[in-house]
Amino acid sequence: MSDDLSIEADWNALYVGGEWRESESGETIDVEDPSTREVVTQVPAGTEADVDAAYEAAADAQTAWAEHPPAAREQAVKDFLQALNEHREEVIELLTTEIGGTRAMGETSMQISNDHGAEAATLARRMKGEHAESNIPGKENIVQREPAGVVTVISPWNFPLNLSMRAVAPAIAAGNSVVLKPSTHSPITGGLLFAKLFEETDLPPGVLNVVTGWGSEIGDRVASHPESDVVSFTGSTEVGQHVAGLAGQNLAFPAMELGGNNAFVVTDDADLDNAIDAATFGSFIHQGQVCISINRHIVHEDVYDEYVERLTERAQALTTGSAHGADTDVGPIINESQRDQMLRYVEETVEAGATLETGGETVELDSVKDSLVVEPTVLSDVTNDMSASCNEHFGPIAPVIPFSDVEEAIELANGTEYGLSGAVHAGDLETAKYIADGMETGNVHIWDQPINDEAHVPFSGIGASGLGEYNSDAFLDEITKTKWISIQHEPRDFPI
Repeated sequence: MSDDLSIEADWNALYVGGEWRESESGETIDVEDPSTREVVTQVPAGTEADVDAAYEAAADAQTAWAEHPPAAREQAVKDFLQALNEHREEVIELLTTEIGGTRAMGETSMQISNDHGAEAATLARRMKGEHAESNIPGKENIVQREPAGVVTVISPWNFPLNLSMRAVAPAIAAGNSVVLKPSTHSPITGGLLFAKLFEETDLPPGVLNVVTGWGSEIGDRVASHPESDVVSFTGSTEVGQHVAGLAGQNLAFPAMELGGNNAFVVTDDADLDNAIDAATFGSFIHQGQVCISINRHIVHEDVYDEYVERLTERAQALTTGSAHGADTDVGPIINESQRDQMLRYVEETVEAGATLETGGETVELDSVKDSLVVEPTVLSDVTNDMSASCNEHFGPIAPVIPFSDVEEAIELANGTEYGLSGAVHAGDLETAKYIADGMETGNVHIWDQPINDEAHVPFSGIGASGLGEYNSDAFLDEITKTKWISIQHEPRDFPI
């Protein structure tokens, strides 16, 4: 295929065994620009036969790839990063067109992807084993670290570039082969783009394979394929539970980052200027379509009214519209289903007694029928059990819940099945740390907002937010296996 990475390029092929090929079905899936509601390109609707071919290619290539020296595996990832950055503007425009990502979202995705790629490249040299002493005289114990084998990556639509990168790049650096199944809503930036960019490297055929298609038709085959040794999935808890169950049938390791309902706690003595700045970003960047965005603002009653007023002013000041607009802060939701669900949550929350301070409607766009842009929304007088707060609303919606003391704030923050991320703003570090320690979640950020990801720091969720860990050595442990080899240097005595 051409090295053109624009949306006008030919994206209608699967990447299997180092070759671009048509789907067995010959059918395609339309890719729609959420800003304009226009079909901008098509990708293949892969079949189970295409999935099988991808896994066969991955299994055939993996052993030889694992035998490549660490420097070669490291270089493949570095070359991929170089290619990615050479096409920086094209990639950002693809994110805008395919998923409605604003310029800020695209730049954030590039920054995080570079971080994950740079960290992944180092993993090739960190595939180290160890020696362990033995209780048996004359025995030597060697523990070797080896690639797991074939790693399945099922990536989401909301941040497809960096959330694919954090699994694909480490897996390849560690000597695994990969079958990548991107979301149907982001088949290019979460999948086919990776194939095109890795073609600019010396990666051997079959090490990376990309199959696009409807999840309802090939998802189960991907998640349950017998050649798969690790299944990396990012998405909703409901789907993740199903995927993990299918992976478990083959005893493949399930690395799951699932849903979140993240709390943003603000005490009475917090710096409200900093808190409001963080709250605005944490609620409204990428239209709130971030698993680690702020889902609930939990604010002390003494500063509650001021907080609501100031957050409402900031929400109203945000620029809404097409993601192609240079100054757009809040662009479109990915599709009608997501938009309608979040608006129902808002409506149900108001019906339950909350106050709609601003937002709650769609924003009409010129020449666009049935706009997907949702107004930045602030809700006050909210309780933990209302629809917009007890559900992961995944939109530009900020429910604000009052509390009276620190213990109540912790209880409210923990009043959910999820445990992915969170943030705390307090007047002193001791109080902030006390609240952070009490929050039952995988990540907490003091004097910041919950959308943070650094490739060298472990990232995990608890409860309904997932299984396993991503990033650095934590994810390296999941995409590798250890083998114990013992050497009995001296004859040993046996009891029989």
